[in-house]
Amino acid sequence: MQQPQKIKTFLWYDGKAREAAEFYVSLFDNSRIRGVTHYTESSPGETGSVMTVDFELAGVQFVALNGGPEFSFTEAMSLQVDCDSQEEVDTLWTKLSADGGEEGPCGWLKDKYGVSWQIVPRRLFELLDETAPKQADAVVQAMLGMHKLDIAGLEAAAKA
Repeated sequence: MQQPQKIKTFLWYDGKAREAAEFYVSLFDNSRIRGVTHYTESSPGETGSVMTVDFELAGVQFVALNGGPEFSFTEAMSLQVDCDSQEEVDTLWTKLSADGGEEGPCGWLKDKYGVSWQIVPRRLFELLDETAPKQADAVVQAMLGMHKLDIAGLEAAAKA
């Protein structure tokens, strides 16, 4: 039997926890809804409505709560996705920023639920080589001018 994940990211939604979890699960391999709990008569939510959704994204466990409008997401917390290719960056960027999401600088975006994501090609970290500070600086400068990160543009900056 698999040990439970000791630390989970807990996300607070205003009535959209299940919808958000189902959306996220549709985007990543090795993802699933693990369980759903409902508000009871003695709990603060509407009896029978979804309280929490326990789900996995790429094998990492999360919990989504329908907690109400008291709190909302900020960019102070984001989910970083390590992408293997430009195609993966493009696909996730398009899907996560759709339907009311917001594109931000340097590979950051907010999805339609307000959750901040960093869609980052693995190649970026390879190009940010501290043993080559001029290259790293050029790559950072290129990144600062981008919304969705472009591997070819980052590599061109590294070669300049």
